[in-house]
Amino acid sequence: MDDRVYRFLKYTAVVMALSWIGWTIYDTFFASAEPGEYAYHAASNYFADGHYDQALVEYAKALRENPDYTPAMRGQAETLIMLGREPEAIMVYDQLIALQPDNAGHYANRGIAHDRLDQFEQALADYVTAIALEPKVGEGPGWWTRFRRNQPDKVPGIADRARYLQEQLALPPAERVLRVPELDATARPFRR
Repeated sequence: MDDRVYRFLKYTAVVMALSWIGWTIYDTFFASAEPGEYAYHAASNYFADGHYDQALVEYAKALRENPDYTPAMRGQAETLIMLGREPEAIMVYDQLIALQPDNAGHYANRGIAHDRLDQFEQALADYVTAIALEPKVGEGPGWWTRFRRNQPDKVPGIADRARYLQEQLALPPAERVLRVPELDATARPFRR
């Protein structure tokens, strides 16, 4: 190996190690966590592992410590959707939208909750609002999100669902097909 390459790699390794040690010291002794942050991270880990009941307990703990902690509110609402408690999720999303009216993810997820409750007009309105605020939200999960979820196939995004709902709602009620169980089962809350 060339001496210059070896020196470069050696110094890069030393700088990376010192940076990691410096960050650890800062994070341990000097950085202050926002109230509810530790419970929020625990809840997010439970959510990622599919332990939704435990996630909900930790999100509630985070919100007791900090009632205005919007990441915990969002996590709580996403967890409620995964537990099939959509009416409660909608109430939390209503609060989030009142606090952050320009957050497209809140509208997208409230739309999913309305969709699961067969409130298709409200779902469509939320999907349209979400896409208007941030068009990328309509595309659905990217490859990295699908990789983390062990979801190899691309699933329809909310833009696809919005188009489908628009087409179906334009038909006479007897001709509408608003549920496709195989596709509906793949819908999950939008996460950043």
